[in-house]
Amino acid sequence: MSFTLFPGTRLALALESLAGLSVGDALGAQHFAAPLDFADLPVAPWEWTDDTEEACCLVAVLNDGEFDRDAFAELLGRHHDPYRGYGPGAVVMLRAIREGLPWPIAAASAFDGEGSAGNGAAMRAAPLGAWHADSLAHAATQGARAAEVTHAHAEGIAGGVAVAVAAALAAAGRLDGHRPGLLRAVAAHTPDGRVREGLVTATRCRSAEEAAYELGAGAQAMARDTVPFALWVADRFLDDYPAAIRACVAAGGDVDTTCAIAGGIVAAHTGLDGIPAGWLSAREPLPPWLATSLA
Repeated sequence: MSFTLFPGTRLALALESLAGLSVGDALGAQHFAAPLDFADLPVAPWEWTDDTEEACCLVAVLNDGEFDRDAFAELLGRHHDPYRGYGPGAVVMLRAIREGLPWPIAAASAFDGEGSAGNGAAMRAAPLGAWHADSLAHAATQGARAAEVTHAHAEGIAGGVAVAVAAALAAAGRLDGHRPGLLRAVAAHTPDGRVREGLVTATRCRSAEEAAYELGAGAQAMARDTVPFALWVADRFLDDYPAAIRACVAAGGDVDTTCAIAGGIVAAHTGLDGIPAGWLSAREPLPPWLATSLA
């Protein structure tokens, strides 16, 4: 990668990825109320979930230095709304952070001291990757730092790393004017473990149905059964945001999260023009505090 990114460009890339993430999240979440018919989509507004809320907290603290984990944890604790679809473990952790427990202790205490191996770090990571479009190594390093605030388990961290690297590569391809392949490059930057193994397996999948069967589609809400499938979708449909969302919906599972991950990566490559205007306008507005924090 031979280009230099200035802060304004980094933020623009991150915000476009956030748009793709949040639209995918909000539309995918509608599927839990009633099966989606893309010819007759639900009435607006489409409410977003914890995926978008946490991604907004992440974008609010992005800067040119090391990812500010203390500031991120403070925002997560302050802004999390338990009714946005957070899992019970996340609610307990974020409430503890809000009440003053240091995030390293809160993250390490989850799941009887094993830390979370869930897909929560991955679901919010794409805008961070887009911000670091000029360096996959930086995307991987900062993706790990952002994941560690809530995920002390190696697999949960690996999920965040993989999505950040994928979004960085997608955004870089847009800036370079080429369509990158994601899976092998992301696997090369992802720590050894089940997430990485899933990415390697994903390179051999030839259809969305096969990918969902072989990799899982987030039914367990774990990084290992969510990230490889969502990245397979993003890799296959990197130029086609609606097709990526349809593939995630058709697979079932943790639909809002697979749509958020794939949508954030694909939008990092296509920009806002890739997201149907009607879908973007139907998404519930992002929280007002985000705009205030970026002003």
